[in-house]
Amino acid sequence: MSGELLAIAESAARSAGALLLERFREPATGVDAKTSRSDLVSDADRAAEALIARAILDARPGDALVAEEGAAAEGDSGVRWLVDPLDGTINFLWGVPHWCVSVAAYDADGGIAGVVHDPNRGETFTAVRGDGARLDGAPVAVRPPSPVSEALVATGFEYTAEARARQARLLTTVLPAVRDVRRFGAAALDLCWVAAGRFDGYFETGLKAWDRAAGELVVREAGGAVEDMPHDGVVAGHPELVAALRALVAAG
Repeated sequence: MSGELLAIAESAARSAGALLLERFREPATGVDAKTSRSDLVSDADRAAEALIARAILDARPGDALVAEEGAAAEGDSGVRWLVDPLDGTINFLWGVPHWCVSVAAYDADGGIAGVVHDPNRGETFTAVRGDGARLDGAPVAVRPPSPVSEALVATGFEYTAEARARQARLLTTVLPAVRDVRRFGAAALDLCWVAAGRFDGYFETGLKAWDRAAGELVVREAGGAVEDMPHDGVVAGHPELVAALRALVAAG
């Protein structure tokens, strides 16, 4: 079944990516604020989500589905899909070519199959439980552990002023203690770049299930660890680095 789920996820993610790439840098329509003026949604998000939901439910009508912009379905198959049709909406709307499509299938034991598709780079990260993680079909693995002081770490920011102020205070602890910090604005890609060894580690708070579902599976199947933190947060990387990075973040 995992192979079938991966095929459905990859096909849907690639189709949505093609739709989004056609609309990228064109005048945005239907732009609305959600939780704050920094948390936006557009017609592109909605169209990509509708395409993905239709593709999944046409193929597997008994599955459940939860997506960021509201698409949902109840199911009785034991499989639940978690969809972020456009991770990095602000980047997309401002013409920054760093955003992706994230699709994952879960069961009672966790992630079964996950896909994170980056249309701008033409890169597709995939993972199947127990079968490793891949980038365009080639296996990937997290970087070997390093002292936290030598780690290149990615992070992201939440949408409310209060949460951002807390995260800014945390950076005053983390930034002097690591090699450097990167913030690109797409959580699913941050996780996949950890899996591919482009980052040593990653931490972020304020994440929803669809933000992390596919990327988390990719990290785990690449030999990494993903652990929960307060404020709906995660920390990811090589298992040995995760322990040190989590302690550093907790100290902040």
